[in-house]
Amino acid sequence: MERKFREDILVSDEKAKLQPDRIWELLKKTYWAGERDMDTVLRSIENSLCFGVYEGEEQIGFARCVTDYATMFWLADVVMDERFRGQGIGKMLIETILGHERLQGLTGLLATRDAQGFYSRYGFEPLDVRFYRKRPVQKPEESGQD
Repeated sequence: MERKFREDILVSDEKAKLQPDRIWELLKKTYWAGERDMDTVLRSIENSLCFGVYEGEEQIGFARCVTDYATMFWLADVVMDERFRGQGIGKMLIETILGHERLQGLTGLLATRDAQGFYSRYGFEPLDVRFYRKRPVQKPEESGQD
């Protein structure tokens, strides 16, 4: 699936087009993924429905959906190069994701600290106190403890 935005911007779900080094570079600047190593980024790409945003040959944006393709998807790692923000490209990315044929009829979830207004335009609503998370347990060598 590919979708053009203007003449110079393309959104694609083709994994072969993804530029993992560039994705890692973009994610390192975020509050939620800044500590991820490259191996983690590669595994997340491998196990997700991914969307790349490109200006020519340069990847300028990324998003991925973790999904069972039957009941739900988790929208994650939505990131746009700072140079391209405020141009409507992020809106086009979200519209493309939500219109993707493999996500139709599924419940979408996401977490955000600062973009509630943006996502509410697309029908995302806050959840109540029944929503929980479990963080991974750190191994002693990772936490600095013995």
